[in-house]
Formats: sequence, C-alpha cells, structure tokens
Amino acid sequence: MRSLIIAIALASVCGFAAAEPASQADPVGELVASKGLISRLEGVRQNMSSVASELVVNAMGFLGVRYKYGGNDLEDGVDCSGFVRAIYEQTLGMVLPRRAAEQARATQTISQDELKPGDLVFFNTMRSAFSHVGIYIGDNKFIHAPRSGAQVRVEDMRQSYWVKRFNGARRVEAGAGSIPLPSPR
Repeated sequence: MRSLIIAIALASVCGFAAAEPASQADPVGELVASKGLISRLEGVRQNMSSVASELVVNAMGFLGVRYKYGGNDLEDGVDCSGFVRAIYEQTLGMVLPRRAAEQARATQTISQDELKPGDLVFFNTMRSAFSHVGIYIGDNKFIHAPRSGAQVRVEDMRQSYWVKRFNGARRVEAGAGSIPLPSPR
C-alpha cells in the first residue's frame, strides 16, 4: 500500500511537471519517466481492478448456495465466514482464517467510505462484535451467506437491519492469509 501511495504521489508530480513550460528542466519528471514508474502504476491499478472484479464475479456465481452452519464447501453449503474464505481461496489462492472475528483481526481496518469491491464488511448479528461477514460488491451492497434456511444472496447495507449492526470494514492485504496473492498477470 505504501508503494502505491508513493507511486500516486510520483504520478501527480509528473502531471504537474507536464503542465510546466518545456523550457524548464524537470529532473523528477525525467527520473519517473526513465524508471517507467507511470506505466507500472497503471499496471498495478489495472491488476487491482481486475482482481476485485474477478473476486466479485466469482462470488456472484454462488448466489443461491444454501447456508450450512460451519460449512465451507461451496457445493455442500457455507456459513458466512466459510463463504468468504472459500471465495478468497478459490479466486486468489489466499487462505483466510475460518471464523468471522478471526478474519476481522487478520485484515486491515478501513473506513466505510473507503470500501471497494472485494473488501470485507462485518456485522454484529449475534450480540457479538464481528459475528457476521460478507464481501462488498459496490453500490452499498454486499454478498453473504445470511443464516440457516437461507441461501447466499446480495443485500443492501443501507437497510436498517444492517445499518444498526455494522461493525466495520476491512481490506484483505497480501499476507493476510497463509498463501500470498498471485503475481500480477
């Protein structure tokens, strides 16, 4: 994340440098261009976007899978944390902790206004912090395995039930699981 912030800062420096008259030498802009940092930044952005898209598309493919307490098999049934764990493992090769509270502890805290598709959203549904988890898909919606007798589905976080129980948002960073993210394609 730190390297992404540095790259963005360098990109903004290049943007300002491009606006200056050509008669002034810009050593920072020349350095950034010579190192190919702008093209690398674009590659990182595209990879992050495609990883999030792949994660969400994969998760949506399991709409209708039945809820099963303690389940972590996308064909036999899943509970909320088993669903998240299975999607991350299947899509990104990352093994997250098994329980929702453990997933919250193993991931990076972000504010709700920073949510991006693929981030995790946590709720207090059992009178216990971080007792429920889902995957944010954008537009204030998340996909999750809700409860016994139900199936994996999409919900709107603006519904009063979810607003009252929202515990926080987390971002899964490389190293959060036991298997790292794959190399950029």
